[in-house]
Amino acid sequence: MTEVNGAFLVVMFLWMFSPSTEAVADTQVSCVFMENCILPCSFQGDTDVVIYWTQVTAGNRLVHSYQPNKDKLTNQDQHFRGRTSLFKDQISRGNASLLLTGVEVQDQGRYECYTSTENGRNQSFINLLVDAPVGKVDLQQVENRITCSSEGIYPEPKLTWSTRPPSNVTFKNNTEVQQTEQLLYNISSSLILSHSDSDLSYICTISTRRNSRRATFKPRNSTGAIIGGVVVGAILVLLAVVFLVLWCRTK
Repeated sequence: MTEVNGAFLVVMFLWMFSPSTEAVADTQVSCVFMENCILPCSFQGDTDVVIYWTQVTAGNRLVHSYQPNKDKLTNQDQHFRGRTSLFKDQISRGNASLLLTGVEVQDQGRYECYTSTENGRNQSFINLLVDAPVGKVDLQQVENRITCSSEGIYPEPKLTWSTRPPSNVTFKNNTEVQQTEQLLYNISSSLILSHSDSDLSYICTISTRRNSRRATFKPRNSTGAIIGGVVVGAILVLLAVVFLVLWCRTK
């Protein structure tokens, strides 16, 4: 903690005594869970530049620091170790953007990019949003209950039921949401079917701010399945009898 506070004091010292400052409006960046993401930042190009990246919403913990011509990661927060880098070949052209690898939900928040050169200082802020899009939507039926589920989503998703064709059916469903150790969400909803709705197809839609996916399900009719099984069985027996008769005649 002492090391992090020390790094923060260095940033404040540079901010107070640099010749000028330029404020930049917040930029919003959406990053996909476990993928790489670039947090943009620029300044007036200069080889002798100091760059500090901090995560403001996590107590200004140090994400990455660069002092003339090299990284200085001694005081880097453990959460970001081995996950950050700058575009070294572009720093002289004013690019102080940060590459963050293997994005996690805990990375979400507001970041500050601070740069200082002989020409002045610059602060810019980036709001990082983390998204784990809705993937596969699974639908299963057990007796008169159908269950819709999906896993590994962020932020918390919404689940809705509908029918095709549209109907006035009142859904008696039970939806459960659980959060994993990685702070992702698993969602599941069960729907009890009534016999009067046997001609309907059921649609389950799961959505977040980034995307939505749906799955359609036509319930099995248990009575029809039994009748169909009896008919198929009868046909097989009849074919067996015909085959036996023809075989006997050839003897």
